[in-house]
Amino acid sequence: MSIREDQSRFKDIVKGKVKENFRRFVTQGELIGKRENEFVKIPLPQIDIPNFRYGPKQQGGVGQGQGEPGQEAGEPGDGQGQAGSTPGEHLLEVEMSLDELADLLGEHLELPRIQPKGAKSLESLKTKYSGIAPVGPEGLRNFKQSYKKALKRYISSGIYNPKEPAIVPIRPDFRYRSFKKVVQPQTKAVVIYMMDVSGSMGDEQKEIVRLESFWINTWLKKHYRGLETRFIIHDAAAKEVDEDTFFRTSESGGTLISSAYKLAQQIIETDYPPQDWNIYPFHFSDGDNWSGEDTRLCVRMIKEFFIPNVNIFSYGQVESKYGSGQFLKDLQKDFPNEPGLTLSQIDSKDKILDSIKEFLGKGK
Repeated sequence: MSIREDQSRFKDIVKGKVKENFRRFVTQGELIGKRENEFVKIPLPQIDIPNFRYGPKQQGGVGQGQGEPGQEAGEPGDGQGQAGSTPGEHLLEVEMSLDELADLLGEHLELPRIQPKGAKSLESLKTKYSGIAPVGPEGLRNFKQSYKKALKRYISSGIYNPKEPAIVPIRPDFRYRSFKKVVQPQTKAVVIYMMDVSGSMGDEQKEIVRLESFWINTWLKKHYRGLETRFIIHDAAAKEVDEDTFFRTSESGGTLISSAYKLAQQIIETDYPPQDWNIYPFHFSDGDNWSGEDTRLCVRMIKEFFIPNVNIFSYGQVESKYGSGQFLKDLQKDFPNEPGLTLSQIDSKDKILDSIKEFLGKGK
């Protein structure tokens, strides 16, 4: 079996482990902190790391330095603690791309593919490198593969000299990266996250929002390359912030939800023409609002501006012992069967996947 086949088999095992424990991984906040560009590092303690093991007659090795035959290598050290009776856990971190995580999320929740609106007719050609070929432009010559081919030729022909291991590739040895042109739809999308940061929204509630927004973004990026993200926090007043501030800010004032909706509307009207952009507003709150009058204003804005202009408007209500939860009840009453609005009640981290299914299950 080749190294490439071994790697493919190992990757399948990793995917199987992640899939098997997917609900647990979704609620792990530390996983999000292990992002590097388009990859996520996932700890998998269930997989043993392959290693060499010596038989009973192969425990010796080549030593360096002074010493006499039979001399001990050193004095035993002072160990701390008692010996355990169970084997230690092998903790292995493996990388998975965000695309692979999105595929697992879609498969786990049976999510439909999103049908973008807007500039559907615009298409672009993208170069996709798909393998190695014996011919190609010199700018795409792959040095490593060419060298390996030349080395195989030297060894098979018997001219390889280990004492002078000079390898000179010739034209038949050259290998090139192969590519093909892929047609991609050119659609643009933005996610606008809004969150209540008043005193009743504690760290637990914000962690739920942080986890859920990561997985929502992961799924949307699968469908929209170059997805843009904007963040709005609000108590009685709203302001736009960066991602780090979004999840770290805490205020002690009251709540005026319409302030966030007004700012989101302003951002859309200024930067994201609805005819050209796929727009996804998500609002998270514990359901408290300053007054019934402000709630009626929010309902009117959802009905008159957001539903006609965005792909879908999503409201997630995070359970809090300090929040009344009334806003969700009011929206359920005013929008009993509105396809352009998605409502979700998130009681705990265990409900995150169910909430994502509610938000993304319409395929809009």
